[in-house]
Amino acid sequence: MAIGYGPGVKQEPVDGRKVGHLSSKIWKPVAFYFFLFLPFPVFFFSMLIGIYPMTAEEVARVLFSGIAGIETGYPEMYKTVVFEVRLPRILIGLMVGAALSVSGATFQGIFRNPLVGPYVLGISSGAAFGAALSLVIFPWLPVQPCAFFFSLVGLIIAYVMSRSRGETLVTSMVLSGIIIGSVFGSLMTIIQMVVDEKALQSIIFWTMGSLASSTWSKMSPSWIIIVGSCAVIFVLRWKLNVLTMGDEEAKSVGMNVEIYKGVFIVAATLAASAAVSIAGIIGLVGLIVPHSIRMIFGPDHKTLIPLSITVGAAFMVLVDDIARALMGFEIPVGVITTMIGAPFFVYALRSTRAGGWD
Repeated sequence: MAIGYGPGVKQEPVDGRKVGHLSSKIWKPVAFYFFLFLPFPVFFFSMLIGIYPMTAEEVARVLFSGIAGIETGYPEMYKTVVFEVRLPRILIGLMVGAALSVSGATFQGIFRNPLVGPYVLGISSGAAFGAALSLVIFPWLPVQPCAFFFSLVGLIIAYVMSRSRGETLVTSMVLSGIIIGSVFGSLMTIIQMVVDEKALQSIIFWTMGSLASSTWSKMSPSWIIIVGSCAVIFVLRWKLNVLTMGDEEAKSVGMNVEIYKGVFIVAATLAASAAVSIAGIIGLVGLIVPHSIRMIFGPDHKTLIPLSITVGAAFMVLVDDIARALMGFEIPVGVITTMIGAPFFVYALRSTRAGGWD
């Protein structure tokens, strides 16, 4: 570092490592808190977006009046738009994004693979099959519980298939998930071949992923599962750091690997299953968001898990804003996440050593 300027003043060479370390000490905490509280500005920004024009002041007053139980003098339509259309959709978007992102981060830690996502165990295929059964074969069955049930069926089968000598083998579980996904995919193909055109269209739209049909009734049975699962992962997140060292190393420090691995897998699957049952199959959120955070902040799950929750929530709502406002008709949000996520992921892999995993 230079200790003076001008002729005759001794100059010392700049130590790039010290400068970089100091810079990292400054910007990383700032970035951490920015991403941690990102859902709040995203929430208020998204409340302003929609076909019915409302100013920020009008939205804030309607929200406050609804919570406080007082009248504002605005037309009843304002209250309907805010509390029955935009608010449930944004809250569900926050939940779905957080659930998929934290589920992906958890699976990446357990399987020690940055290319693993929340659908690795056949969750999405099972949920799609359950939704198809409800939509076109047994219409008296509600879609959401049916999709949730069959996603759990996929998990249970994959878990049982991967058990060997009292242990859950990671590689076997991934392969089991691929097999289960293929079986459910084949069953979906059979259903699509025997139904009429209108029923086929409803199945395809559901599998694309969308928040268009968000209602308070859709939110009520799922928010407890999502919040509870995310809370379990958050509280035990430091255990993921131990699991990423490998089974033998984790056992050497006294961890019961099978119990904690089971807890994390069940919690991550419940969160992802509940999200899929609400919004359909939304791709790449659980892969891109935690992987991007890992590239910025490193692999420590004590930081990775909370940021995966907040950034995933904000990302999903912003993508849904694009789906609502980009064109004259609504685009399925799953299509946009794939269009955004795929090129970003390719860029991230090419510009970062080992994709940020090491």
